[in-house]
Amino acid sequence: MTQLEIIVGSQMGSAEYVADQLKEALENQGFVANLHEQPDLAHCEHDHWLIVTSTYGAGDYPENLLPFIDQVNQQGNLSAKQFAVVGLGDTSYDTYNHAAKNIAQLLVDKGATNMLPVLEINVLDEALPEDTALSWLPQFSNALTVSQ
Repeated sequence: MTQLEIIVGSQMGSAEYVADQLKEALENQGFVANLHEQPDLAHCEHDHWLIVTSTYGAGDYPENLLPFIDQVNQQGNLSAKQFAVVGLGDTSYDTYNHAAKNIAQLLVDKGATNMLPVLEINVLDEALPEDTALSWLPQFSNALTVSQ
């Protein structure tokens, strides 16, 4: 049974809601998912991570994610970690989904393995962000199953 950490970066609650929906769907598939709304690297023990984050301001990380980013920056090697990122953003900004792209690059730079391309969700689309994420979820579930 694969266990994973869901790391949330949310300023206004949208990414948190998407993460909740993904957690429920993953648990329905038999995965064990720990949700971190105030992520702390010390509590992200399992090697599979799903990061769900919005972008705040001019391409910045949400405030709740900043301590986690600092902790990751202090790490020398995260080669045991495998991850995927879901980003929520607004295409009317030139910094569309920068937080999602930046955390994916940071983790790769630290040696972690990116399991899938960053899922970039445009909150201006007609589809609800959680519906887009749930449509993508089978790709992530398959990647988790293969990486066991």
